[in-house]
Amino acid sequence: MRACVVHGAGDLRVEDRQSFEPGPGQTAVAVALGGICGTDLHYYHQGRVGDFAVREPMVLGHEVVGHVAAVGPDGPGPGTGTGTGTGTGTGTSVTQTAPAVGTAVAIHPATPCGTCPECAGGRRNICGHTRYLGSAAHTPHVQGGFAQLINVPAEQIRPLPPGLSLRRAVLAEPLSVALHAVHRAGEVRGKRVLVTGAGPIGCLVVAALRHGGAAEIVVSDLFDEPLDIATAVGATATARADRTGDPVWATLFDIAVEASGAPAGLRTCVERVRRGGTAVLLGLLPPGEVGLLGNVAVTRELELRGAFRFDTEFDEALSLLAQGLPVDPIVTHTFPLARSVAAFGTAQDRTVASKVLLDLSAG
Repeated sequence: MRACVVHGAGDLRVEDRQSFEPGPGQTAVAVALGGICGTDLHYYHQGRVGDFAVREPMVLGHEVVGHVAAVGPDGPGPGTGTGTGTGTGTGTSVTQTAPAVGTAVAIHPATPCGTCPECAGGRRNICGHTRYLGSAAHTPHVQGGFAQLINVPAEQIRPLPPGLSLRRAVLAEPLSVALHAVHRAGEVRGKRVLVTGAGPIGCLVVAALRHGGAAEIVVSDLFDEPLDIATAVGATATARADRTGDPVWATLFDIAVEASGAPAGLRTCVERVRRGGTAVLLGLLPPGEVGLLGNVAVTRELELRGAFRFDTEFDEALSLLAQGLPVDPIVTHTFPLARSVAAFGTAQDRTVASKVLLDLSAG
C-alpha cells in the first residue's frame, strides 16, 4: 500500500509500506479521504509541533474516513494501532463488535490509557499517555492515517450516520476540536465572541459558536480570503488583524477564542476580553516562553482556559455534520495521494486554501 510519510523538516514522501491483517480487537479501514491539519503542516515544514519533534519516519494524518476492510479476531487487543503496522502499542482495548465490511466509517484518532487520574475524572482528552494517530509525542511515534489501509482498535470506529457523506464526515475531527473549545468557553448563547485566526479550526469554531447561539461572532485574521470563509460559515463581522484602526477593536468581548497559534493572537484575546471575561487558548503556540499580558489578566480577573483535542465531542460532531451544519465552504481542495507534496504546499498558502483533502483511494 501507499502512504504519506514525513522523514524530517521539508522531507515528505509517498512511499510503499507493508500492510498487516488486523489483530484481536482491531478493525482494518481502507482510508478514502484525509484532511491535512495544521499539525501535519508543522511536522512537514518544521519537523516538529511545539515540543514534539519527528525522530523517525512517520505516516502523517489523523483526520481520516473510509470503509471497513476487515475485522480482526474477537478478544482483547492492543490499546492502539500503529496505523500502518502491526497495531502494537500501550494501554488496553475494550472488545467491541465492529461494523460490517464495507461500512462507511470515521476514526476517532485518540487512544487514552483509561486508568490515569485524568481518564478516571472524565478528561480523557488530556491523558498524558494518549497515543494519537500521526503524533510524534511518543517514541516510537504513532503512525497516522494517510495510508491506504490502517488498523485501529474497534472502539475508535464510528459508522457514519445515514446520509452523511465521506467528504463532510472528514471534518468530524477538526470540528470536534472546535466543539471542545466552545465547551471550554462555557455558555455562549447571547454572548459576544472574538475568534482570532480564520484557518479551518477557527472557521469551525465559528460554526460551533453559531450553533451554540452566540449573538455576535467577530473573526480576525491577516488575510481577506479566510475571513470570507468565516463569514460564509456564520461570522457576523470580520476584521483584519493588521488594521488596528478597525472600529471592531474599540469594543470588548465576553469571550475570546485564540485559534491562530500566534503570540499576537493571544495578546489580542487577552486585550479585548471584558472584565471577568473568558479567553480560550486553542491554537498551539511556538515552543518556549511566549509573552502574556499577565497584569491585564490579573486586574480584569480573566478566565484563561486551555482547550486541547477532544473526547466525546467526536460523536457530537458527526451528528451535527449529518444534520447539515454549514461547514462546506471550509473544504477548498482535494489532491490524490500521489500529489501529497503539492497538497501540502497548497494547504500552506492561506490566501488560496482552507481545508485541503488527500484522496487516498486515488493512489
